[in-house]
Amino acid sequence: MGFTIGGNRDMRSGSRRRGRTSESTTVAEYTGLWGWDVVPGARAARSSGGGRNECSCGDHGCPSPGAHPLSFAPGVPAGATLDAATAAWEQVPGAAVLLPVGRSFDVLEVAEYAGGHALVRLERMGLPLGPVAVTPHGRAQFFVAPGAAAELPELLYRMGWDDADLDLRCLGPGDHITAPPSDLGGLGPVRWLRPPTLDTAGRPPHARLVLGTLAYLSHRAGA
Repeated sequence: MGFTIGGNRDMRSGSRRRGRTSESTTVAEYTGLWGWDVVPGARAARSSGGGRNECSCGDHGCPSPGAHPLSFAPGVPAGATLDAATAAWEQVPGAAVLLPVGRSFDVLEVAEYAGGHALVRLERMGLPLGPVAVTPHGRAQFFVAPGAAAELPELLYRMGWDDADLDLRCLGPGDHITAPPSDLGGLGPVRWLRPPTLDTAGRPPHARLVLGTLAYLSHRAGA
């Protein structure tokens, strides 16, 4: 495995160095181009005995292997340059790229099946959309304007979805998501369904513009 975060082993192969360079470029893109804060995260890999995943944080009883920020590593602020991002990431080789939620955006999360169909429908309707990511365990994450987590109960009530059994949740302040192309919990990489652009990264839509469609298709998929 060759973890370098919180452990004793270190891999210094050419492929590992190229990986770090690629991750630094990704971090610089997120901070410098899209205006997002970035936080170094733990990684996970299958244990040598074939049991549960081991976390690079060094805690053998970690409840969320490879899916949480590293408590000892500072974040990289929005606006950081490539040089600054590279210097920061060299201090945490092998870290996953995490994005703090609740600052530049909140996240509406639904099952990938419902999210994929919702994305097609929303694009056909010509509604403004933000970035959309999909996780290796089948969740679609729609970036929306900050404040959605606090507003969600009221929005669902106004739309008549407050009593529905929905596979839908909203992530807000205090939450983090794993950013493409980092690995999530040893399950595989997160990827973009709809990549960020200059128009959408800094101005994601208000949750009410996409929530109705997400709720309907989530309810339909559950039914």
